[in-house]
Amino acid sequence: MTPRSSVALRHTIAMISATAIFTLGLAACGSSDDANKGANAGGGGGACNGSGEVIFWHFFEDREADVITEAINNFEAMCPDITVKESGGQDDDVIIQAISAGQKIDVALSSAGDQVGVFCSTGAFEDLAPRIEADGIDMSQIVETAASYSEFQGTRCTLPMLTDSYALMYNQDMFDEAGITDVPKTLDELADAAVKLTTYNDDGSIDTLGLMPFTLYYQMTETNFAVTVNARFLNEEATASVIDSDPGWPVFFNWQKDLIKRLGGYEKLNAWFAAIGNQWTEENDFQTGRVAMMFDGEWRTAFIADQAPEMNYGVAPLPMSSENADLYGAGFLTGNVIGIPQGAGNADAAWSFIKYMALNEDAQVQMGNGLRNIPTFLPALNSPALEVDEHYQVFVDAAFNPNSMTIQSSLIGPAPQEMLSAFIERWQSGTDTDLTAGLKNVSKQVNDQLSLAGVG
Repeated sequence: MTPRSSVALRHTIAMISATAIFTLGLAACGSSDDANKGANAGGGGGACNGSGEVIFWHFFEDREADVITEAINNFEAMCPDITVKESGGQDDDVIIQAISAGQKIDVALSSAGDQVGVFCSTGAFEDLAPRIEADGIDMSQIVETAASYSEFQGTRCTLPMLTDSYALMYNQDMFDEAGITDVPKTLDELADAAVKLTTYNDDGSIDTLGLMPFTLYYQMTETNFAVTVNARFLNEEATASVIDSDPGWPVFFNWQKDLIKRLGGYEKLNAWFAAIGNQWTEENDFQTGRVAMMFDGEWRTAFIADQAPEMNYGVAPLPMSSENADLYGAGFLTGNVIGIPQGAGNADAAWSFIKYMALNEDAQVQMGNGLRNIPTFLPALNSPALEVDEHYQVFVDAAFNPNSMTIQSSLIGPAPQEMLSAFIERWQSGTDTDLTAGLKNVSKQVNDQLSLAGVG
């Protein structure tokens, strides 16, 4: 059985049919409310336009949903003529299907920033530029990287609403017990530490794992590993795959295969994987001590504070390959994007709500502190009210590192990552052993899909 996380995939990439969204965009054109667009809104997130009910769909659940509800309550207090009807726990697939079916959604929050190219190019989400211009919003007040991944080729159909940054998290007690005094900074050091931290049962099975080298295990994703080897998926214009030509990818694949062998082989790791704990509960493997190191986002610090407050852990930048050691400190950035789906019934009030969530300092600080996500509105990021500790600071530093990577939007959404991920699964299991041919085949698949989307 191919290992795959069975838990909620909030931060993983959802594959959405570009064709379906394109159809949606054509069918819904002209149905938004253009009246009085942006009048008297002013800059930032403090103005109230419109009235009535705003239907808001988002993906947050449980404790995190409570943080969003608090933000909604604060917005309604500021804009008493607008009420927000929220629907949490809705992932991108569900939202798109609902919109396609003609269900009214005034504001949608997506965790898949790599879908922005599809959202914007198909008209599935309203172009916000006229509203931004009418309100005189200063876009330089948005974190530059977040501003870049929330638009596509000059069309801004979303705004960023908090961002995620990734780093290496490690169990300090396990490090101390194993005599590891230095946090791994290179992939070679990471592999050595993983082997040293791994313990085995009497029957030879893995008890505690130093690091899971499989992708699709929690946030051990191909995008985070891309940072460690400075590898790209597409060329700069997002018109062709470079997966088969980027020198970084072979470095990752060979490193991964070597580590799998050093840890006992695929079958032994796969058996350990079969008992994976739910990523979003107290059963998370890192929080229970089942795994000693992993890549994860800044939100994990909030989960640990809530579910494993006594845990002794540390956070460090992602390790780099020896060829890219000078890039140490870089991370992978992606985040939530918020916009008005075509077909929204109360677009003016929806825009007031979006401004509050994305451009209001108090709202961004409140949600940043509650979710431990990184604000994307600079006044909030610089606010003394934002709670920053030594763990959170590592993620913030990565967010501003000039070598950090982010999503490269394209007309085919997350297809390049999805296609590479499928090959990685075959590679790590040993069912596909020809790396050169495999990468060429992935590139061909990506280019074929780009061609179908009208690129190139």
